[in-house]
Amino acid sequence: MTDIEIAHATELKNITEIASSLNLKDNLELYGNYKAKINYNNIDGDYGKLILVTATSPTPFGEGKTTVSIGLLDAMRHLGYNASSSLREPSLGPVFGIKGGATGGGHSQVIPMEDINLNFTGDFHAITAANNLICAAIDNHIFQGNVLNLDEDRILFNRCLDVNDRALKDITINSKNYSRHEKFDITAASEIMAILCLAKNMEDLRLKLDNILIGYTKDNRPVLVKELNITGSLLVLLNEAIKPNLVQTLEHNPVIIHGGPFANIAHGCSSVIATTTSLKLSDYCITEAGFGSDLGALKFYDIKCRLNNLNPAATVLVTTIKALKYNGQDNLSEGISNLKAHIDILKNMTNNIVVCLNKYDNDTDEDIEFVKKYALEQDVRFAISTAYKDGGVGAVDLAKEVIASLNNESEYKELYSLDLSIKEKIAKVLKDIYKAGIIKYTEDAEKMIETLENDGFSNLPICIAKTQYSISDNKDNLGYPQDYEVTVKNIKLYNGAGFITIYLGSIITMPGLPVHPNYEKIDLIDNEIIGLS
Repeated sequence: MTDIEIAHATELKNITEIASSLNLKDNLELYGNYKAKINYNNIDGDYGKLILVTATSPTPFGEGKTTVSIGLLDAMRHLGYNASSSLREPSLGPVFGIKGGATGGGHSQVIPMEDINLNFTGDFHAITAANNLICAAIDNHIFQGNVLNLDEDRILFNRCLDVNDRALKDITINSKNYSRHEKFDITAASEIMAILCLAKNMEDLRLKLDNILIGYTKDNRPVLVKELNITGSLLVLLNEAIKPNLVQTLEHNPVIIHGGPFANIAHGCSSVIATTTSLKLSDYCITEAGFGSDLGALKFYDIKCRLNNLNPAATVLVTTIKALKYNGQDNLSEGISNLKAHIDILKNMTNNIVVCLNKYDNDTDEDIEFVKKYALEQDVRFAISTAYKDGGVGAVDLAKEVIASLNNESEYKELYSLDLSIKEKIAKVLKDIYKAGIIKYTEDAEKMIETLENDGFSNLPICIAKTQYSISDNKDNLGYPQDYEVTVKNIKLYNGAGFITIYLGSIITMPGLPVHPNYEKIDLIDNEIIGLS
């Protein structure tokens, strides 16, 4: 059976039943029978333990990190633990592009999967609308006389759209009295997405929106969103979107899904509100960070945890035989170096690491034993998950290893001091964590670093934007690359969100579509969606 066929074969429970398992009866706004918004402001309680799920470098189709996260939740509930999960919302870009949906797979899914993958409760649309209202206000301000003296050639805030459309990567806006270059980002890469996911509440959201840097004046003064007198309208658009969403797994366990920043461009984690809500409602919150530990997990620790005083109790590192062979050009003994690369990255930030092999039916006992032995030699725990095939029962061994790891007190180590210069922070990550040798900067990057430091914007964490397929900035540099040359292409300040994005190599913020996109497989037959995965 396909993922969507398995999902359709499952009888959903009313979302109020799922809420009852978390004592959430009076804090729901129902969106039909099977999904709801949570009134997070009314929830009190001590935090449970936070468990992060990350992965080694993926193949183009992913390695089942979300599937393992859901399986781990089902397994912990199966064992009697009060657990819930905090996951990201899917973007329509990958759904109709190359990767497909992001609700797990097989017998380890969140449902209703088609609702979650397609529009859900409208959060992405609200974020897109708020983002583009700012852009419309910028151009209207210039058109109406430009009292702020904005420099049309130094507008730094881009339009966005939740669809992969490479034609929008570089466009020209023609107005009555001026023209300027513009580009679209995908919504998951927009600063509004990052802000919504890092805001603690509506007051914090207002502050972050106010502080978005939209550009510079012709006399080099930075201009913030609050100068457009638009923040109130943005809050109205985001008033419902800031509330996290409650859904269920195939085994009817509670999952809070909220926010969806990409990890190769943005910070790659579900919202702070979703995570803290899950932590208040359960003894264990299982969350994930996008792509490999070099991207989502690093930013989870360095941005989300640093800025919100969070300390994960354990980290699960998902890998597959397929991915490790991919990193060794079909040679497991060569590709296993990628597992070490990600273990080393995590050890720079935390302890209590559990390697999880997401098992495929064609994995051999010999290969599995090789990976297990190697992982144990790295002084980390090891478990196998068959959650895709077996649901929560297939992740029970993983759950037991995670619980056992919690006997050790967790550690969280900051990668660098925020007082360092921007280049010192970049060097700390690229050289100490990614093992790069030479760091080069383009002229644009050098100019932006100088500008940000002169304007007092440098005292922030950095967010690396790069390919997900390699530790380096070159997607073909697989395994555990070291002493390579890396190029910082550009720098962008996300002042509202509270970090500085560092663009490496050829990374782009508006992906294109492949030769045969997923949209070719999707259809509506007899009022039933098919082909979605």
